[in-house]
Amino acid sequence: MAYIEPSEFVTKMVDAGEQKVYMSTKDTVIRAFMAGAILGLAAIFAITVATTTGSPLLGAVLFPVGFIMLYLMKFDLLTGVFTLVPLALLDKRPGVTPGQVLRNWGLVFIGNFAGALTTAFMMAFILTYGFGTDGGAIAAKVSSIGESRTLGYQSHGAGGWFTIFIRGMLCNWMVSMGVVGAMISTSAGAKMAAMWMPVMLFFFMGFEHSIVNMFLFPFSMIMGGEFTFMDYIVWNEIPTVLGNLAGGLLLVGLPLYFTHVKTSAARKIA
Repeated sequence: MAYIEPSEFVTKMVDAGEQKVYMSTKDTVIRAFMAGAILGLAAIFAITVATTTGSPLLGAVLFPVGFIMLYLMKFDLLTGVFTLVPLALLDKRPGVTPGQVLRNWGLVFIGNFAGALTTAFMMAFILTYGFGTDGGAIAAKVSSIGESRTLGYQSHGAGGWFTIFIRGMLCNWMVSMGVVGAMISTSAGAKMAAMWMPVMLFFFMGFEHSIVNMFLFPFSMIMGGEFTFMDYIVWNEIPTVLGNLAGGLLLVGLPLYFTHVKTSAARKIA
């Protein structure tokens, strides 16, 4: 396993952020669409495993398969660009402006949502044989998740909203550690191992991931979950997106940048 020193891979993080800003609109949207679609499939796979085996831990252990697939294909999640792209702005890379950062985030959001929604419709179709049956235990499980993680939070008012926000922070703290962890080695096996652990942790703990939720909640609504689209947006997606942004940037991107790229001079001891 070829280990890469933090001072080197953090520079790669800044380079990656700059490359994403310069990526064409077509490539940005395609990569985001595929990432959202694959992560949605991984989510329903993990829920299926947990439901059929009765073991949530086994579902969490297997969920990172989807994350690893999309990372190795260099597809982009909103959670990843939240962490990487602002570093290029902070490093004053040529042409990287706040407007360009927002453009990248907006395109990735649209692509992720379209991909996750497509998977939601496809899964709903096959589970119900073309919407002719009720979808069974898997659909019932996802519907209950959708209701508990919108109306359940809403019942706690502002405390519930900030609970989602903090769960979103914790989620992207771990997911971004997976993204960054994959940069510490040039070995594919080592990259997979580095991604597996933090992604498994966030899924098992039930932290809020904005792209997983782009699949879960529309799928839940299609399958009969008793909450509205505005319930989903206000009482899950918005605080989750903001929490993912804060967690990825404040707990991963900025600490690594300021200690490994903008390293302070060593103290002088008399």
